[in-house]
Amino acid sequence: MTLADDTPARDARAADPASPGSANPDHEELLRFVERFAMVLTESGIPRTPARVFAYVLAEDAEKYTAAELAAGLRVSLGAISGAVRYLLQVGLLAKEREPGSRSDHYRIFDEDIWGAIVNQRLPVLKVYEDAAAEGVKLLRAGSAGARRMRETQEFYAFLRAEQPKVIQRWREHRRALFPDTDSGSA
Repeated sequence: MTLADDTPARDARAADPASPGSANPDHEELLRFVERFAMVLTESGIPRTPARVFAYVLAEDAEKYTAAELAAGLRVSLGAISGAVRYLLQVGLLAKEREPGSRSDHYRIFDEDIWGAIVNQRLPVLKVYEDAAAEGVKLLRAGSAGARRMRETQEFYAFLRAEQPKVIQRWREHRRALFPDTDSGSA
């Protein structure tokens, strides 16, 4: 990650206390929180810069961001943002949109039900794991410890796939009770 060396641009942002990347105390506190939350995400396996971008988009107030806005807000280079959003798009943590008449891509999270949408996107991955374990069951010697562990793995992922929609439905009901004014569609 390279810090942006854009002193005139940074000075312009500092002059506008409401702009992302400005030197105002609220933005500084936001960035400190983003760094702490990104460390948690990094410890769970997300690369550092994508973790920072995701934490920023999650915590900052805008609905969507261009790459330049993310770079300014996080005070990093556009190159760092490019790689980070590519990763976040691939794993389904960000969505990419194009505004009519705009030449820039815009990135957003699934604000209707952030975590429900992210978890639902993982459902096909569980099937891939289940199928891979099933292949191991077929290939390994019947009754062997490895075959037993692979069968348990296969059943574990089958169980998760069956239970995940029920958990998400319960989450959405819980979410509606907590936040009655939010849209809790099936995003």
